Amino acid sequence: MGAPAEVAETGTGADAVAERVLTAALGAFDVLNVYLGDRLGWYRALADAGPLAPHELAGRTGTDPRYAREWLEQQAASGILTTVESDGPDAPRRFRIGSAEAEVLTDTASLNFLAPLARFVGAAAGQLPALAEAYASGGGVSWARFGPDARTGQADMNRPWYERELAGALAGVPDLHRHLGREGAAIADLGCGEGWSTIALARAYPGAVVHGYDVDPPSTAAATEHAAAAGLSGRVAFTTGDAAVTLPERGADAVFAFECLHDLPHPVEFLTAARRALRPDGVVIVMDEAAEDTFTAPAGDVERLLYGFSTLLCLPDSMSHQPSAATGTVIRASTVRDQATRAGFSSVDVLPIEDFGFWRFYRLVP
Repeated sequence: MGAPAEVAETGTGADAVAERVLTAALGAFDVLNVYLGDRLGWYRALADAGPLAPHELAGRTGTDPRYAREWLEQQAASGILTTVESDGPDAPRRFRIGSAEAEVLTDTASLNFLAPLARFVGAAAGQLPALAEAYASGGGVSWARFGPDARTGQADMNRPWYERELAGALAGVPDLHRHLGREGAAIADLGCGEGWSTIALARAYPGAVVHGYDVDPPSTAAATEHAAAAGLSGRVAFTTGDAAVTLPERGADAVFAFECLHDLPHPVEFLTAARRALRPDGVVIVMDEAAEDTFTAPAGDVERLLYGFSTLLCLPDSMSHQPSAATGTVIRASTVRDQATRAGFSSVDVLPIEDFGFWRFYRLVP
C-alpha cells in the first residue's frame, strides 16, 4: 500500500487536514499494536525478563517469532521500546521496555495503567461494520457483542481508581463518610461490572454489607470470583439482572451507580428504583463522566475522549435496547439533574471530590 505524500509541518488548508489525519492514523496503528502487546503478554514478558530478541520473546510467550520481530520493530520505531546494542555482528537485536512504559502498559495497580484503553479501541474496531449498519438504521450494538475486550477493558482501567482512590475520596465528604461507616450499613452498587467498585466499598467500610447488581452475566461471574479472591464473600454478593426489577425496596442505606447512568436505556426508571430502595435516611451517589457543562467545538482532550467512547461503544450499546434514552457518554450535569428530578429526587448536589479520573460525583437527595 502506498504512503501518502509528505505534508509540511506547518501546513494550512488541505495540507493541515491531511497532516492531522495522517497523525491520527499513526496513533491508531500505535494503539492497535498496544492491544497486541497487551493481549499476547509481550509487554509483561519484556518487563519481567529485560531486553529480549524476537525469538526469545516468542519462546517466552508461545507466539510466532516472525510476528514478534515485526511488532518489536514497530514499537521501537514508534518510540515505545528501545533497542539494545548487540554483543557482536551475528547477535540478534534485542528490545527493552523502559520503566515508565512498563508502568503504563503492565502495572495493573497504577493510575496510569492504560493498556485496557487499547482493548476498548480494539473492541470497537472489531465491530465497525456493525456500527456502520447501526448508524444507518438507527439500531445498536450491544455490550455483549463488543465482547470480553470491552468488559475487561473497562474493569481493568477503572480498578486502580477504585482500589487506590475511592476510600479517600468518600472520606473527604464527612457526613457521607459517617453514614457509610455505620455498623451494619447496607450498600447497593448498581451497574457494578466486574465488581471492583463493590469490593472497594466493602474494604473502605468493613462494617457494611455490599451488594452489586449488573445485567451482564460474565461481569457478575467475574465479580463473584474477585470478591472470593479478596476474602469478602461473607460481606459482598452479586445479582445478575436489571436493578429496576431486582433491587428490593427500602433495603439500602446507600445506593451507588459508578459510571453506568449514561449507558442505560431507561435511566429515569433506574434512578426511580434506586430512590425506592432507600431507607428513610438513605442516599444515592452517582459517579459519571465529568463532561463540560455545554457543548463546545473544538473541545479539549477529555471531551474528545468521551465522544470517542460514546460514538463507538456507549451510545450504540444504549441504542441496542429500544426504546432508549440514548444519553451517550457525554453526560452533562444538566442531564443528570433532569433525570434525577424526573425520578422523584428533590435536589442534586455535586460532591467536593476532585481529581478523580474523568469523573464527577453527584449526591441525589430524595
